[in-house]
Amino acid sequence: MITKAIIPVAGWGTRRLPITKIIEKSMLPVGNRPLVDYSVQDLIKAGVKDIYMVISNVEPCQVQEFYKDNLALNQYLIERGKEDRLKLAKTLPDDVTIHYTVQDPSGKYGTAVPIAMVVEEYSIDEPVLVFMGDDFIWNPKGESAAEALIKSVKEPGDSAILGVEIDKSKVEKYGVLSAKDGKLVGVVEKPKLEEAPSNLINVSKYVMAPELLQKIVDYVNEHDFGPKDQEYMVTDPIDDYIKHGGVMRVAPTSGEYLDGGSVEGWLHANNVVCGK
Repeated sequence: MITKAIIPVAGWGTRRLPITKIIEKSMLPVGNRPLVDYSVQDLIKAGVKDIYMVISNVEPCQVQEFYKDNLALNQYLIERGKEDRLKLAKTLPDDVTIHYTVQDPSGKYGTAVPIAMVVEEYSIDEPVLVFMGDDFIWNPKGESAAEALIKSVKEPGDSAILGVEIDKSKVEKYGVLSAKDGKLVGVVEKPKLEEAPSNLINVSKYVMAPELLQKIVDYVNEHDFGPKDQEYMVTDPIDDYIKHGGVMRVAPTSGEYLDGGSVEGWLHANNVVCGK
């Protein structure tokens, strides 16, 4: 059973300026909840008990504020006879813990960096789920994305990646999965329509085995990319992991992929969640 998950939520959210000057991107509201909470609740539904969030070194951190009890609010609700709303104000079950790792935005940059930071800080040597903090899979009446990923892992030591099916005419905007016999061969970034290996896209949701986690740590520590050279992309150590015999299963999902990283995606996510 997988009980740990990593969620990177650091960064300035520059694609969503100017609103991200005052609201962290992962805290932008979708319906009546922040964007990141849809992934948090997805992971909790799948049995995760320890969530490692990588946050920016900006205080106060809105993510931390959201996931801790607001004692003044609780007292207010009790005094006003609104105890029925206490459940809404409680954002985390008692048996789930969020651990925070601070990432300096001026340091190394890319999707591999926060994962490597958590693995090293907490000496993680077991399979973990990894979800990015600015998108989620909406499937309120069915299997969660985390459950689909866990179910796809057939053998101890396997990893998994979530594949979301889209209209093939849109593949040029995404990293597209190349798979054989249910296993990932590679990720083709923004291929031309005629060169796309499938219509399954990478939405950065994974189960990562210890061997892959160590490759990510080594990749970040052994390279010294300058801020204008290239990002530390997690797909690079994933490719290396596969080339050296690692198995990464492709997990399908019946849910809808919603992305809050762009204004259009965020508006669409609100319309879907609110039933419009």
